[in-house]
Amino acid sequence: MASLSADLLHDILKRLDGTALARAGCACADFHAASREEELWENACKSMWPSTSRDDVRSLIISIGGFRKFYADCFTLILNKDVPVVQTNENNLFGEQWAESDYYYYDDDMDELDNALPSDFVSLIDVRYKDCTLYSKVIWGIPNSDGRNGWFYNCPFRVDLFNHSPENNGNNEGGVFLPTINALPWVASMEQERKDGKLWKELNDGMTLSWIIINRKMKRAVNLASWHPLGGQRHWPTDTDFVLRFGSVLPAKETLPCQVAECILLMKFHVTSMGSEETGEPLALVLTELSMQIEDMSGCRLNGRCSLLVLKEALGCCLRSRNFDKVMESCHLYLRVQSELKEEKIRSECRFDTLCVVSGIAVFAALCTMWYRKLENF
Repeated sequence: MASLSADLLHDILKRLDGTALARAGCACADFHAASREEELWENACKSMWPSTSRDDVRSLIISIGGFRKFYADCFTLILNKDVPVVQTNENNLFGEQWAESDYYYYDDDMDELDNALPSDFVSLIDVRYKDCTLYSKVIWGIPNSDGRNGWFYNCPFRVDLFNHSPENNGNNEGGVFLPTINALPWVASMEQERKDGKLWKELNDGMTLSWIIINRKMKRAVNLASWHPLGGQRHWPTDTDFVLRFGSVLPAKETLPCQVAECILLMKFHVTSMGSEETGEPLALVLTELSMQIEDMSGCRLNGRCSLLVLKEALGCCLRSRNFDKVMESCHLYLRVQSELKEEKIRSECRFDTLCVVSGIAVFAALCTMWYRKLENF
């Protein structure tokens, strides 16, 4: 180490990604001091999230604590282990109907929204296929949120990039043409794709999504995506459409009775050209949907007010992990509990239906008996 000049050490460290840079900082005192330089972390952030290359985003990141803090906040994902267990008794909170105040926004709740106004949020979205950046977008504020007392707070919350983006191509129905991906397999026909699923497997294995939310007042940032898909659906709604589902389980202890919520990020691709192995023409994709919404455990979409409060709580969440397997385990636990909740709800409805049928038969039998006795008296 003594033989290395500061410039040479800096040149070595700037070639590392964020993970390797953090590990190098733990090697010795000299590496630790050198690895704290903001320029190194700025390069790491630009490599990981191309949307951070913009000058206005750079100024924003500096204002909330710098690139080193930003990388630490956004490379790690929210790890939520507090998924409640489904109860099967009458005190089950999830089976009850919420009060009207749980769904609608009132003026008395404005104090809770002081740090959760739509204009305080900034979204940084990056779509990648392996090492290739396909799409980047920065959204200042939350689209279609017209003021503090608008309909936004009472309506289902949803952010759809291609409903408002001025960069949309006019000839692709609201989507964006993606750069050519030579690594994707050619598709002879959609019938063959249904059988072998090669394209579907490549999209599942190679596509990654990062959706970072920054709150300018709180000076905090969080990554709401799961990096890799949690699931999806192929050939829907048409044979040439593929939907990938990303997301995370967010804490909502101060907002929802079920204490957790799911952030759902949907990414839909449309195949415009299946390519040809003979001519060397690559497969062509259009990104037709990229959206975010937040749902409670029963599958109901939250309104704007509740969604902003959940996002505010997620920004303050300190339990995060760079262990992707643990995060996936948390998401799968949530989905399993959600599935059990739906099954319990179906069983409850079946029991209620059975009770109604039995009660109806009993009433009908009683009326027939009364009518028969009256006839006998005559």
